[in-house]
Amino acid sequence: MKTLVNQLKRQYRQGIFPGFRGTAQPVPQGRTIPQAPQAPSRPIPSPAPPQPPPYIPQMPQLPQMPQLPQMPAPGPYIPQGPVGPMPAPGPTQQQMNDQIQQAALLLAQQMARDAAAAANLGRAGRTYTPFDMVNDVISKQTEIVSATIWSTGTAGLSTMFTSSAQTNDQRRYYVDILNAAPSDSTSQTQFSIAYGHALGSGSQSVGQLNDSPSRAIYAQYRQLLLSPEDTRFTTDGSGSTDSIYAINFKRSLLKERLDPGNFELPLAAMTNATNISNKTGSLLSASGSVITLIDDSSILSARIGESGRVYNIVSGSINNGVYKVNGTPVYYGLAYPDYGTLILDGKMLDSKLNFRTNTASSSEGNNHFSLYHSISGSNSQINAAADAYSFIARNTEKITSTHYFVRIKNAEYNFSNNPSYVTGSVGQIKEVSFVNDPKTYITTIGMYNNRLELLAVAKLSKPLLKSFQREALIRVKLDF
Repeated sequence: MKTLVNQLKRQYRQGIFPGFRGTAQPVPQGRTIPQAPQAPSRPIPSPAPPQPPPYIPQMPQLPQMPQLPQMPAPGPYIPQGPVGPMPAPGPTQQQMNDQIQQAALLLAQQMARDAAAAANLGRAGRTYTPFDMVNDVISKQTEIVSATIWSTGTAGLSTMFTSSAQTNDQRRYYVDILNAAPSDSTSQTQFSIAYGHALGSGSQSVGQLNDSPSRAIYAQYRQLLLSPEDTRFTTDGSGSTDSIYAINFKRSLLKERLDPGNFELPLAAMTNATNISNKTGSLLSASGSVITLIDDSSILSARIGESGRVYNIVSGSINNGVYKVNGTPVYYGLAYPDYGTLILDGKMLDSKLNFRTNTASSSEGNNHFSLYHSISGSNSQINAAADAYSFIARNTEKITSTHYFVRIKNAEYNFSNNPSYVTGSVGQIKEVSFVNDPKTYITTIGMYNNRLELLAVAKLSKPLLKSFQREALIRVKLDF
């Protein structure tokens, strides 16, 4: 077998191929070898050419990206709603209570620290203390205050003087009444007296307008006190009157208005007014019986006119009230407390007190001096209480006040910035006893604004001792 295989290998190398179903034999020279019928041949497929590898496009090489920082680990998963993240659950009631308690504790601790700081500041000494506008200040407090109208401070004016400083032209219109002689340093004008006549009688025509002083006075008070349609003063004593005497209180002493029911005007009857046409002379005297005049505010309400409240002036006294004859008061004029003016009916003064008013045309009467002598002359008479008559009057005003309560604790304001409190170049306390127990004496309270500008000063009636053992509460009242 092995030999057969080797033989086949030699034939294959020599190009001799074996036949179909037989063994290949060499053909002898000159002999024909009968050919066996050949079976149809089948093409032997050629081996497929090698296929190229599939095309794989090559991407351009991108530059190397920088290394990103490491991301934190993801948090807990939050489920997503249809629009956005679902809201986290809110704090529980217990958690809210705990937060409130924690905030309250922090606030209390802060308040305690502030109080301690304030106490330390007080003990260390302070110069200014701000007001607590809620607890220390009471504003817009109003009250009606009544006081004597005279600059002397007394209830009644008993001594009266005229002033030679007035010129003759001034004296034709009015006369100022002083509380003391003009040479006295306390002398001040208390009130003024004038006479007016609707037709100009009782005075001479003067000035470029050739008008009489009495007519000018009457017209002035008519325009000031009456309605535009009224041309005459009308009293319940004599009706419409052309002759009036006017008393005007000094404006600075009047304050806001005359206090109704608190004035009492004494008038003495004239004793030698007969045949005295010019009342400025010293021969005129009033030493007769005395009557006192008041308003009727105790029995009637005021009438309201163009000049405010109007009362009747009647005979009577503050203590005993209105004097009546057969149940009817005796009327002498009109009182205008809001203007501080008294209008007396000249006719009533003539008939009751013998004034004998000069009503002649173009005659220098100076009738207002009659009223001056009547008032001043009453002081020589004694009233029922055994006192000399005096002109009593009071003013009234509404005062709006703000009260500031200055509270000084025991540890505050026990040292002074006064140079006399210390000594030496380093500011040692001068008094040895004050080293461990300092003391001060408060005499003044200064009121400052937010820029520490001094606005007002309140003086104490006497020095107030202050020490660590003493506290003080001072009320400062600011009126306006």
